[in-house]
Amino acid sequence: MRQTLKFTRRHFLASAGAAGVVAGSGLAMPSISRAQSRPSFTHGVQSGDVDTSSGMAWVRADRPSHVDFEWATTESFKNARKLHPLTAMPESDFAVKRLLEGLPSDQDIFWRAVATDLTDVNGVSEPITGRFRTAPASRRSVKFTWSGDTVGQGWGIDESRGGMKAYGTMAKHQPDFFLHSGDTIYADGPLKESVDLKDGTVWKNIVTPEKSKVAETLDEYRGQWKYNLLDKNVRDLYASVPVFYQWDDHEVLNNWSSSKDLSADDRYTVKDIELLAARAARAYHEMTSIRYAPQEPGRVYRKIAYGPLVDVFFLDMRSYRGPNNDGMASALSPAAQMMGPEQIAWLKRELVNSNATWKVIAADMPLGLIVWDDFANAKGVEAVANGDNGPAKGRELEFADLLRFIKSAGVKNTVWLTADVHYTAAHHYSPDRAQFQDFEPFWEFVSGPIHAGTFGPNGLDMTFGPEVRFIKAPTEEQGQNLPPSAGLQFFGIVEVDGATEQMTVRLMDADDNELWSTTLDPQQSI
Repeated sequence: MRQTLKFTRRHFLASAGAAGVVAGSGLAMPSISRAQSRPSFTHGVQSGDVDTSSGMAWVRADRPSHVDFEWATTESFKNARKLHPLTAMPESDFAVKRLLEGLPSDQDIFWRAVATDLTDVNGVSEPITGRFRTAPASRRSVKFTWSGDTVGQGWGIDESRGGMKAYGTMAKHQPDFFLHSGDTIYADGPLKESVDLKDGTVWKNIVTPEKSKVAETLDEYRGQWKYNLLDKNVRDLYASVPVFYQWDDHEVLNNWSSSKDLSADDRYTVKDIELLAARAARAYHEMTSIRYAPQEPGRVYRKIAYGPLVDVFFLDMRSYRGPNNDGMASALSPAAQMMGPEQIAWLKRELVNSNATWKVIAADMPLGLIVWDDFANAKGVEAVANGDNGPAKGRELEFADLLRFIKSAGVKNTVWLTADVHYTAAHHYSPDRAQFQDFEPFWEFVSGPIHAGTFGPNGLDMTFGPEVRFIKAPTEEQGQNLPPSAGLQFFGIVEVDGATEQMTVRLMDADDNELWSTTLDPQQSI
């Protein structure tokens, strides 16, 4: 089980981002320093992609600076290890992130950063502090949360309503990490200062220049990320819980693929979808704690090994897809693909090589729920399912092949986690109900939004035989695009017991009510 810390979470969060103990740390401030000339850190801290021996650390300075990092296994930073400084420059919007390596497993790691003005060696910032726990090398219990969809459909930070409250609710559970399943920002979702609600009250957004229009420039995409970090709930969670990021469409714009046509969208002066996607991807990697993949800088799909009980496989169902179309292709081709042959080959290889009890497949879109590109006219396949309830076609072909491989290779204990559809549900897939039947039964759990409009429910396609075991979504009477104040904001908790290796999945709401849960027994590999 997770060890109890000797200090309280409140104590740590009060010190995170404030002045820390600097004596003897190697990061002490000079005796002469003009306060007004000191650099500062503007958007808190982020940690991410933590495994048994390493993790990412992220900060953003307010000017060109040398940024020194150090880490220790105690809050006092006794015997801290200082690392070579990085340089925060305008080219990266003064954001820097560093991989902390050589860490002990299953250990609380405290890290901090100090910025020194490049033009004034006496201009030294106050230290800023983050914390995370490395993954265990032994079979201790693991707990993490997941959700998706942040600041969508016009619902931003209303401080009078507590801001992004669901982030604060997740933090109370002290998870080992938070898996953000995509739509981490809404670059195509401008905010208004106020929105009149059906109950007669007014939703009041904080609005920044970047959030007052759709993002087109690199700085506007960066501004979407900086907006989310204005929220205290988000900053507090990120100060002590590492975030494992993936992306979907709204990091660029709604339902983007190579077929996206912006010619009639007057909001955009930039009509080139590939240019917008490139700017969005750069901002995404600059402003988050995701690792860089040396073989493909900018790659999102990856595996994080979180000890002997859990491997997390992050899919990228957006970057390599063909155009959104009717989804009825009878043979797999570049036009019908969603993940692409290289990513599929990587996933098969990594699943076979995984020794973890549970293989968590983090998908940014659901398998069996029908999601239309043109929602009003039910046209164009945006996700996997094509809505015909028949044999696998179009994008379903990739997943039929993957599910067949998982069965034939004897890969056990796969669980799919996703978001995207803005409600929460539990789906059980079985060949007994399916048109395509060459696979083993599995579960898919849906959660979100974490802070966005609530929609749904979506229809199910029976190609892979999904069955709804639980659902919480707006009723017909409630309507669609419900504000966060309506109470239908969701996240999930996954707990794997170190002794029994059982996985318990709980679907939660922002008020910390448990809506539904199930406990899964692990199957033994042959």
